[in-house]
Amino acid sequence: MKFNFDRDAMIKEVSIAQEIITNKSPISILSNILLIAQDNTLTIKASDTSVNYMTQIPVDVIEEGSTTIFCDKFMSILTASPSGEIEFDQSDIKVTIKPAAKKIKFQLKSIASEKFADIPTAVDVPFFEVPAKEFKQMIQQTIFSVSEDQNRFFMTGVYFTKKDDKFVMVSTDARRLSYSEKELAPGVDFSSAIVPTKILRCILKNAPDEGNISLAIVDKLIFVRFGNYEFSSKLIDGQYPNYQKVIPESQVHSFQVNKSDFESALKRIEIMIDKKVGRIVFKIAPGILRLSSPESELGTADEEIPCRYDGEEISIALNDRYVSDPLKTIESENIVFEFTEAMRAVTMRPEPADYYFHIIMPMNLTN
Repeated sequence: MKFNFDRDAMIKEVSIAQEIITNKSPISILSNILLIAQDNTLTIKASDTSVNYMTQIPVDVIEEGSTTIFCDKFMSILTASPSGEIEFDQSDIKVTIKPAAKKIKFQLKSIASEKFADIPTAVDVPFFEVPAKEFKQMIQQTIFSVSEDQNRFFMTGVYFTKKDDKFVMVSTDARRLSYSEKELAPGVDFSSAIVPTKILRCILKNAPDEGNISLAIVDKLIFVRFGNYEFSSKLIDGQYPNYQKVIPESQVHSFQVNKSDFESALKRIEIMIDKKVGRIVFKIAPGILRLSSPESELGTADEEIPCRYDGEEISIALNDRYVSDPLKTIESENIVFEFTEAMRAVTMRPEPADYYFHIIMPMNLTN
């Protein structure tokens, strides 16, 4: 097997493979990428047995063949080499890598391609398309609310489902919930699924904002295609909670704040909060929102900012992280908090209302 390739083009593809690979042992096949050189095309595959990656790039194939190579070391060689053409020459288990611009060669041991795990392929799979920018926005609005509790494995991914003619994504850790929806093209249908966050992070990082992303959910797998990339992942097996029960049908009160004012005040209050508890108290009165950190051994902090509210004075305690996580993704100038009473669910959303919102369960005002 022998081929010549462009160093910069290869780095881009191998860096994505590194995101997939979790095993870093040079003697494990799971730490290797599979390379297949054929018809002046190089196919690159990587897998951690749950999430898979495949791409193709043009190369100058001198001798067709396939092998696997230790991904991390290959990447180190590429980044240490100058831009330009590099020769890849594999004979038996020995691979020689020679940059054309330098009188240096690297030699690596390879593992036979036959030992590389079979990666699912999307043959005769019913794909549907979603606008790339919208899909990435939906991921951004939900991915941070998944559970980190492996005992609740069915909540460690984002739930994909269809509601009427809309594509819905939901995540929850039982103390908060994030919801996002977008219109689907006519005729699109798919089975509901719990999608692991790893493949979603790969999409966020590598998919462009332009064009469409192709999705397919079938046989306990999800396939994702964009550009010259194909990702696949096992779905999380389990029954997702009835998220609709968590979403309030109506809420009696609401207050509105300027996002910039609120975000700045929150950062200052966070300096003094107890990180283990993460409690921030919202005291809402007509025209004024007072944020405060409960008194601790270190002290306390409180700040007032203007708000639009004309109801009775009320205090609500919320987890700092559950407020700051969605705050990072909301792009509107103003934010609305909707509530009924101090210990019932609070809805946090952009103003004007958009395709997403976040539900936060309040905390006790005192320990």
